[in-house]
Amino acid sequence: MRRRHAFIAGAGSALASAALAAPALAAPALAQTAPAIRWRMTSSFTRTLDITYGAGEYFCRQVAALTDGQFQISQFPAGEIVGGFQALDAVQGGSVEAAYSGLLFNVGKDPTFALAAATPFMMNPRQQHAWMYHAGGNAMLNDFLKTYGMVAFPCGQTGNQWGGWFRNEIRSVDQLSGLKMRVAGLAGTVMQKVGVVPQQIPPGDIYPALERGVIDAVEYIGPYDDEKLGLNRVAKNYCYPGWGEGGTVFHAVFNGAKWAELPARYKAAVETAAQATTLNMMAEYDAKNPEALRRLVASGITLRAFPNEVVEALYRASVELYGEISARNPAFKAIYESQVAFRDLNYQYHQVADFQFDAMMLRLRRRS
Repeated sequence: MRRRHAFIAGAGSALASAALAAPALAAPALAQTAPAIRWRMTSSFTRTLDITYGAGEYFCRQVAALTDGQFQISQFPAGEIVGGFQALDAVQGGSVEAAYSGLLFNVGKDPTFALAAATPFMMNPRQQHAWMYHAGGNAMLNDFLKTYGMVAFPCGQTGNQWGGWFRNEIRSVDQLSGLKMRVAGLAGTVMQKVGVVPQQIPPGDIYPALERGVIDAVEYIGPYDDEKLGLNRVAKNYCYPGWGEGGTVFHAVFNGAKWAELPARYKAAVETAAQATTLNMMAEYDAKNPEALRRLVASGITLRAFPNEVVEALYRASVELYGEISARNPAFKAIYESQVAFRDLNYQYHQVADFQFDAMMLRLRRRS
């Protein structure tokens, strides 16, 4: 009996010792699967633009929360590390690990970049998200970005952007000739075909350029951000529809070599955080743009629809441009044709679904 008690006591002591030792043995394994990583992310936006810059901050917070604080990404505003339009250069060169940007800012490198963000007369936000997440869009875009040593994920959505601010009312295509306009992406190239002199100006420099008369017109995002920039204080004609950007996707962009080093758990956190940021940004714009538009109208600006003549001329110019680029750029051609096929099929559905619902509600609201 005494020997049995001694055996049980000894076994209990051994088990207790093993239990105490277990955490110490597991700790190195945990450290290997969840290492502490600190990255820098440069933004194409200034802090003044609280939704676009704030979306990057939101993304960073979500990544940290999903990794128990082990993966921290710190965002820096445009101009603090590099200028807003140099964000991708910094990622590609490895001076930062990540960037928060609109890829359409890089059409000077390759017009294919615009297809990742927004192109004239193409897809609306619903179509963009469906194409990217469920029709192979993300994979096609990342195959293209791989040639630049980068990988990116949709991480923000502005919704439909407005047509822009003009000092003078636009009544005809002829009035566009010689007009100096800040306009991003391929929309600028399309406008150039009808006589506009497009200007690529970072968001932080737009207001001074308009105020000093360096430019005659501006296309930025929409009522909330345009009010933030004070564009209504200089130009009084606010035009629609936003033909140039039916919806604009922003991206979290990463250096390809650094991305490959991340644990799978951190990569999953990034993709999840990016999707959450996309939904959150669009919801915030949908909540704040209507309020901002009401304030802008009250301030004395005039809402003006582009004449059909102008819209049709711009549409013809865009189709011509896409044909020209496709003839010399296989990457652009493949992604563009995929988007067109998806857009056209999608519109066949929505012309008897969402479009009819919206038209019905607008008609009924006017009657009530």
